[in-house]
Amino acid sequence: MDKKVDLRIIKTNMVLYDALVNLLKEHSFEEIKVSDICYKALVNRSTFYAHFNDKYELFMSFINDLKESFTQELKTIDQNVSLKDYYLNLIEVFLNHVEGKEDIYKAILTNNRNSIIMDMIYNTIQEDVNSRIRNNDKDVPDDIFTSYYMGAIVNVGIDWLKGNKKYTKDEMLEYLNKLMN
Repeated sequence: MDKKVDLRIIKTNMVLYDALVNLLKEHSFEEIKVSDICYKALVNRSTFYAHFNDKYELFMSFINDLKESFTQELKTIDQNVSLKDYYLNLIEVFLNHVEGKEDIYKAILTNNRNSIIMDMIYNTIQEDVNSRIRNNDKDVPDDIFTSYYMGAIVNVGIDWLKGNKKYTKDEMLEYLNKLMN
């Protein structure tokens, strides 16, 4: 039996998340107060505290929801492809994810040198890679093999976003395909 979803809670969380992201576009996380979030979200402080203990809990809830969204997107990758195609598909899903949530990632990465978002990205990709890659048909241990590609995937995606998408996604994938040969 499914748990009953309270739409009011979802709506409140969404407006608080949106307010936080909008504030992060202009301020560092440390500068933002709960009162700023409430004002931007048009909710009372009592409503905020009914859902979260503080801004840190709100931020972690937001990061966890972002991670869950990304994890679901990664599950769309076909498991019956070559290792090279898997990595290219993984990069494409990552670039699509980052592009679809560009304002969020730019807000967090521009004014906030927050490693939590980088850790979330890295860990989510690593969990997917570790669940799919075993015995990579190379004379390289899986953990080294995974780390090598992880660095490439995360750095390419973040650099692409920070570089204001100097290249299209298709160009990026084409270049990466050439590199992986």
